[in-house]
Amino acid sequence: MGADVIIAGGGLAGSEAAWQLAERGATVEFYEMRPQRPTPAHKTGLLAELVCSNSLKSNAPGAASWLLKEELRRAGSLLLRMADECAVPGGAALAVDRERFSAAVTKAIDGHPLIELRREEVKEIPLDKSMLVATGPLTSDALARSLQCLTGSENLAFYDSISPIVDAETLNMDCIFRASRYGKGGEDYLNCPMTEAEYRAFYEALMGAESVAAHEFEDRQYFEACLPIEELARRGFDTLRFGPMRPVGIIDPRTGQRPYAVVQLRSENLRFSSYNLVGFQNHLKFPEQKRILRMIPGLEKAEFLRFGQIHRNTYINAPKLLEADLSLRAAPQVFIAGQLSGVEGYVECIATGLLAGLALAHRVRQKPFAPPPRTTALGSLVHYITHASPDHYQPANIAFDLLPPIEGLPRHIARDRRARRERQCERALADLADWLRELPLALPPKAIGTDPGPYAIPPTGGKITDRFHG
Repeated sequence: MGADVIIAGGGLAGSEAAWQLAERGATVEFYEMRPQRPTPAHKTGLLAELVCSNSLKSNAPGAASWLLKEELRRAGSLLLRMADECAVPGGAALAVDRERFSAAVTKAIDGHPLIELRREEVKEIPLDKSMLVATGPLTSDALARSLQCLTGSENLAFYDSISPIVDAETLNMDCIFRASRYGKGGEDYLNCPMTEAEYRAFYEALMGAESVAAHEFEDRQYFEACLPIEELARRGFDTLRFGPMRPVGIIDPRTGQRPYAVVQLRSENLRFSSYNLVGFQNHLKFPEQKRILRMIPGLEKAEFLRFGQIHRNTYINAPKLLEADLSLRAAPQVFIAGQLSGVEGYVECIATGLLAGLALAHRVRQKPFAPPPRTTALGSLVHYITHASPDHYQPANIAFDLLPPIEGLPRHIARDRRARRERQCERALADLADWLRELPLALPPKAIGTDPGPYAIPPTGGKITDRFHG
C-alpha cells in the first residue's frame, strides 16, 4: 500500500516533518534529489544543509527568534536539538558547525525505521497520496510546473544571497580584534575595523565593481532582509554603516574608540578554521570579490573557501493558496512547508516543517488538529503566511509585530518595550504548553529524546521573567 506520507525535499522543513511523522507512527517516503542531482547552492548530499549563514539567530531570552526556538524545543523539534548539540561560539546567536549539524540530522533520519530515504527527484505531485512539498528555493522546474498546474497560480521568485567564507589561517590578526556587539555573549566575533578613509576607498571600489551578468529570464527581486552589499551601497554612502558594517556597540580595545565602520567575521566550526563575513552576501564576479574584500583590514591576504553567490528562491502565494494547517485549498492532501511556503530563515523553515509534520500525522491517524494558538510565535508565523494580504506577498521572519499585543497591561509595563515583550513571551510559552498538552498525538519529552532542563515549563501560575535577565 506504500507509505502513509510522501515528502519531497530534504532541507530543514522536510527533515523536521519526516521526524515528527515517524515519531508518531506514520511511515514516510522521504525524497531528496541530491547528490544525484546537485543544485547551484548546495555543496553536499546531506540533509538539512545550511547554505547561507551558519547562524540560527539570537539565543538571548526575550528576542523573537529566541521565542520561536524555545517553542520548537518544547514541542520536541529534532533539528533544534541537533543545533544545540552542534553549537559553536556565536555571541548571543545560536551558531552551529554546519557539517556536524547536517551529518547528525542525516544520521537520525536515515536510521529511523519508519523513514525510507530515497535519493530521487520528485517530478509530479500525486493526487492520491498525502504529500508534503518542502523543496525550498531551488524547487526543480518539473515539480514547480506540477505545483502550478495544481494551484492554478504562478510561483513568485526572487534571489537570495550567500556570504563569503575565509580561511582563518590567512587572516592578519594584527588588524583584527575579538569582541561581540555590546559585549553580549563573550568575544566570539572577529572584528575588522575601518577608518573613514578605508571605508570610503572600500565603498568606491564596491560601487565600481563588476557584477555577475543576469540571464535574460532573471527578474531579481531581492528580499529586503538579505540584500547584497553592492545593492546596499547603491542606496547611499552610509547605508552599509547602518547595515552589516555598523560599528554601534563595538569598541576597539586597542584605541578605546568605536571604529568608523566594522566588518564582523563569525566562526564556521568549533575548530575556528574558517569564518564567514557576516551580512556580506553579494553577486560580484569572483575576481572582483577577492580584489575588493581584500581591502578590508585583516583580509589583505585572505584565502576564500567560498565566494558570495546569488541563488533562486521560489515561493507560493501562501495567503491565497494555503489553509491554516499548511494544506493546499485546491488539494487538501498536499501540504507546503519551508521557504516554498513563504517564510524566511532557518528556524522559520524548521517551524513550518514541524507544524506540517504534526498536521499530517493527525490527518493520517484521523485525529483533529488545530494550529498552535495565535499568541505563540509558531501560531503567529503560520497565521501570517496564511492570512497576510495576497497582494505583493513577501516572505517573513518571526518578529514581535506578528504576535498580537497584550491588552490591558499596567501603564508602566505598556510603555516599557522590554517588559511588554517579556509578557508576550510568558503568555506564548504558557499557551504553547496548554496546546501541547491537548494535542491528540502529543509525545512525552522523553520519547523524543529531549530534556527540558533550563527550559522547563514552570508550574501553573509560575513566572519565567527571571529567564529574561540571566
